[in-house]
Amino acid sequence: MKSGHPQQNDLHPVMVSIIIVNWNSKEYLRQCLLSLQRHCPRPDMEVIVVDGASFDGCGEMLAREFPSVIFIQSELNVGFAKANNLGARSARGENLLLLNPDTEFVEDSISVMLAAQAGLPAAGAIGCRLLNRDQSLQTSCVQAFPTALNQALDSEFLHKLFPRSSLWGMAPLHSGSDQPTPAEAISGACILVKRKFFEEVGGFTESYFMYGEDLDLCFKLTRAGHPSCYVPGTRLIHYGGGSTGQAVSNFSTVMMRVSVHQFIWKHHGPFSALAYRLSTAFSALVRLILICPLLLFGNRVVSHGQGSLRKWSAILRWSLGLAPEVAKPRSAVPAPVTPTPAPTP
Repeated sequence: MKSGHPQQNDLHPVMVSIIIVNWNSKEYLRQCLLSLQRHCPRPDMEVIVVDGASFDGCGEMLAREFPSVIFIQSELNVGFAKANNLGARSARGENLLLLNPDTEFVEDSISVMLAAQAGLPAAGAIGCRLLNRDQSLQTSCVQAFPTALNQALDSEFLHKLFPRSSLWGMAPLHSGSDQPTPAEAISGACILVKRKFFEEVGGFTESYFMYGEDLDLCFKLTRAGHPSCYVPGTRLIHYGGGSTGQAVSNFSTVMMRVSVHQFIWKHHGPFSALAYRLSTAFSALVRLILICPLLLFGNRVVSHGQGSLRKWSAILRWSLGLAPEVAKPRSAVPAPVTPTPAPTP
């Protein structure tokens, strides 16, 4: 593992340490850092990038194009939670901004979130409005903590029918206010948190490999008296899937369920976890029954149906305990990624 602080930063106090975990996301990372330079210039800021054994050339790119960035090379793909904790241990800032590499600033969101934090000194995880590539709202930027019930009822149809229901935790998105609003959980794509609060709860729980660690962090912070806060007055583009989306596989799909199952077991007990697993099996089985007739239609429908068939088959196997172990990716040759530039606001 290699790490180091650029000497020129050691004399300056640091208000914000931005921690970015990279895994095969070099091009997204470059765009993220360029947008950070353009929209959030701060002399009291440091950037720490942790590469999770993707060895995609991001270290060389950072040395060449962003020499002030602190780079940590992990020799193993230790997962998102542990990689963030590695970065946090090297941070000097009063605050940590936990940021995905596939995000892009379109304004000075950091200053807006810091201002909100100043008015809410007990707040834990603070997040902002996340936008999709097409500038539409990313509804996952705030969430409810997972339970067997809300996971069993989780569907886009019900989200649209009852958008303010406490089951989904998305009511802050529909408040119509630009003021900071309480939320259950903030998306891990962008979380601002005081370092002392992060350390108080032990940082990310490292037993999560990917997904779920942001929910768990928000839960631990809330339990410690530091509730989450959503700041709708500023926005950030989150392309989504910048790392895992580069290869078509069922890994991410199954890992999402694994992480939710782990969260429910940890915080609600084994019976709730079993109920979640059984409801997931039932949901997957129903979808497979509905998907099969699609295979009788045209090529485009058949192709879509086959993809859905593989996805829900993998979920069904996991939920029934037929495929309990999920292979975790270690290092790989990254596919070229060219993110679409964000429209000028």
